[in-house]
Amino acid sequence: MFSYCTDPSTLDGAAWLSCYLTSGKHMMFYASFGTVLLLLAVTAPMALLFGFGGAVASRSSFLPLMLFGKLYTSIVRGVPDIVFFLFFVIALDQGIEWLRHQALCPDWTAPIRQGSDFLVCPAAKMPQSNSPQFWHEAYNFALAVVTFSIVFGAFASNVLYGAMRAVPKAQLETAHAYGLSDRQTFWRILVPQMWVYALPGLGNLWMILIKATPLLFLLGIEDIVYWARELGGSKTTIYAYPHPDWRIYYFLFLLVFYLCFTRVSEIVLERMTRRLSRGQATMAGEEQRRAA
Repeated sequence: MFSYCTDPSTLDGAAWLSCYLTSGKHMMFYASFGTVLLLLAVTAPMALLFGFGGAVASRSSFLPLMLFGKLYTSIVRGVPDIVFFLFFVIALDQGIEWLRHQALCPDWTAPIRQGSDFLVCPAAKMPQSNSPQFWHEAYNFALAVVTFSIVFGAFASNVLYGAMRAVPKAQLETAHAYGLSDRQTFWRILVPQMWVYALPGLGNLWMILIKATPLLFLLGIEDIVYWARELGGSKTTIYAYPHPDWRIYYFLFLLVFYLCFTRVSEIVLERMTRRLSRGQATMAGEEQRRAA
């Protein structure tokens, strides 16, 4: 980045460190923090959408829909996260390529399954081998978003289902007594009031989601954990910036980052809880009324 960084071997002290911290790989390390934040920004609303759908399905009076919601919540929650991530990503990737293979290569005669290999025609590969690196990374990121959303959507479904059951039944009966239909009662009475009961559980899920972002490393995405390990490992003189094993410093930096991020999240969640508790028949709402 700096003009004096053309020959790192001639540098020492602060000049060497400034060039080291602004090298190309370090810029990719800094950009990987944006990847993590983007994953959280996209996954959180998608997981909440999956969870809301699962909760609504679980309380449905239509038996097949209710069974689907219950099975989705139970099965995904019952499988260890790391197992689900490693299995589902491979299954989803192969499923997409199999569908493309059936559509684009109907004349293909060789078996797709050949021992442990999964071989489809070149046109069915996702993404294409000659595609720019950006599309490979975007495809892996999309698979990660879908996987994270399904996993954490199952936990959110259980939280929202419990929150819906926590809304006082008398309020729903009163709404019906005033002539509201089931749909109006659901959207105008149940949904607005359930969030105050759901927020503690959803807040815990948000914290777990933050701590689960290092799993991106297992999915082949160059995230902050990948770069911390890559940059912190010992480098010999064949590298431009040789140094001993500095991984402890890189991972200590990640520790501080996650602690600060979770602390900011706690402050935001506390404010959201106070805001949603206003006028509610809960202990927090009663405390606010007494204080007023």
